[in-house]
Order: sequence, then structure tokens, then C-alpha cells
Amino acid sequence: MPTEAFAPAKVNLALHVTGRRDDGYHLLDSLVAFADIGDRIAVAHAPETRLTVTGPRAGGVPADARNLCWRAAELHGTHAHITLEKHLPAAAGIGGGSSDAAATLRALEALTGRGTDFDPLVLGADLPVCLYARAARMQGIGEALTPLDLPPLPAVLVNPGVEVPTGPVFAALPSRENPPMTDMPVARDRQTFLGWLAAQRNDLQAPAIGLQPVIAQVIDALRDADLARMSGSGATCFGLYPVQGAAERAAGRIAARHPGWWTAACTLG
Repeated sequence: MPTEAFAPAKVNLALHVTGRRDDGYHLLDSLVAFADIGDRIAVAHAPETRLTVTGPRAGGVPADARNLCWRAAELHGTHAHITLEKHLPAAAGIGGGSSDAAATLRALEALTGRGTDFDPLVLGADLPVCLYARAARMQGIGEALTPLDLPPLPAVLVNPGVEVPTGPVFAALPSRENPPMTDMPVARDRQTFLGWLAAQRNDLQAPAIGLQPVIAQVIDALRDADLARMSGSGATCFGLYPVQGAAERAAGRIAARHPGWWTAACTLG
């Protein structure tokens, strides 16, 4: 029988670019949370690796060795038939491909009883935190994780359906030497946390808007949220709301006004 795993959306609630190493990798300081919505993975033993992509967001997702799920299976050393059920938009700043690869590895470990013995960073900076799949502060080039307890955060995710290549976004940064996040307050009640979070940044938001101005329209559509910001290098943006009902109503309004956008209510944590 296939072994299944969930691949949650990864949201950068804050993302500070604090430097760049000599090898070109950027140093980050990011607060990462995960949603209760995402993709689904199923793996089964097979004589050779195969990948089938299904689901409402399957269009344009490669089903060959270009896909991180395929590469994850190769690095695990297991031939498998992988089924990826796509619900998240691809290349959208919410870690879809990385979370899919991490879920593939979790499913393969359950299927075979054998863990992974390679550096997950070979599959990208988001792989370590996506393998952890819980709220964390992510530093360095993605390898340094500090677990965090966050209050449940009702949210709306919105993606306008435009591509924002990561390279040009980083290239448009006015500075690569920016202050890190300040330390989170000891009190983790919602209001204290939101006050602290509002003082943090996503250093990639302005460069991404310069490349795709529609991102600013998305943030404006979330103006009734307690806090609205872009995730990752874009183009998905999030809005945080006081209760789940408010998030669901906001998602409904945005979807009605912008039917071409991907919009989803969720809870982050």
C-alpha cells in the first residue's frame, strides 16, 4: 500500500537578508510558520522512479528529474512511484517544491524504515525547515533552526498568478547587509506577538514589487488584516486575522473580486 505524507505551505512571516557569503549564498534571518493547507504525497515501491502529478494545481509542474520530489527519492536511494497531489501554486514563495520534497522523504522513510543520510541543503535552503515542518527561526543559509511556539494565526494566503524569479529579486536588493530580526518577546499572546512581528520585515518585498507591481495590489486587498506582508521571494502574500471566521470571510471577498487569483483561508502555526 502507498505511504502518504502531508506537505504544508511554508510562510515566511518575516525574512531579513543579513549578508552574503563569498560563495554567493545569502544569509537569512527568517520566522517561518506552516499552514494547515498544502499538497499531498504518496509513495509506493516501484522498479524505477516515477512521478505522477495530479490535483487542481498540477498544470506546469514537471513530472521528471527536474522536480524536487524525484531528486529527493534519488538521494534517498529508493526507487518509488511518487504521486504528488498539487493544491498549492508552484514557485510562489510558500515553499511548495521544498515542502513536497520534504514530505517525499518522510514518506520514503516510513515506507522503507530507513532515514536520510545526505545534507538536505543540497535540495535548497528551505529543505531543513520543511523537514522540521513546525514554526522556527531559520538562520544562516537555512541550516540553523530554532524551534518556536507560536499562537494559532488565522490567515489568508493570496497569489496573483505571476512569476517572480528568485535571482532577479535578490539582485534588486538595495543592500545585502541588513539588521537581523529582534528577539521575540517572551510573552507569546497574540497581541504581543503581532506587535513584535509588525516591527520586522521582508527585505525581498520591495524588490519583488518592483518586478511585479501586482504584489502591491495583493497586499492592498488584504488591508483589513491585522498584518499583511509578502512571503519569501513572492508572489504569495499573507494576511493575519483575529479569528478564523474573519479570515474565511476575507478570503471569500478577495476571491469574488479577483477570481484569477489563488486565495485560501488557513491557520498558521
